[in-house]
Amino acid sequence: MSNPDVQAVAESYVAQWNEPDPAARHERIRELWADDALHVLVNPLQAVRDAAASLAVPAPSLEVRGLDALEARVARAHEMFVAAGEHHFEADGVPTVLTHRVIGVRWSMVATAGGETVGGGLDVLALDDDGRIRTDHQYVG
Repeated sequence: MSNPDVQAVAESYVAQWNEPDPAARHERIRELWADDALHVLVNPLQAVRDAAASLAVPAPSLEVRGLDALEARVARAHEMFVAAGEHHFEADGVPTVLTHRVIGVRWSMVATAGGETVGGGLDVLALDDDGRIRTDHQYVG
């Protein structure tokens, strides 16, 4: 792969989190991600950070590897944030090419009713030779 279509990757990446149909989500994930892909939630939820702090250890990143684990992660996020119809995810701006086959995708979680942004973050996606995501480091802000 020489030059990935970073806009298409970013759009597909955001779309998987919004996909309501489990079968379609399954297909999206298998098309978008490498078989042994790694997704890292770099800065986990405050409750996780608090639990780590109570043990006097640094907050851990949370990781899932492989298509089945990724599917469970995306499905759970959809269930938590999108399924009720109150929110959806949107790409926020143009994706950034950071280095060869590494792109930054900014995103927002938007209230469906009013359109206001209620959350967001940055994902740093490293793509394999076929243009599929090999690693994803997600920073929720």
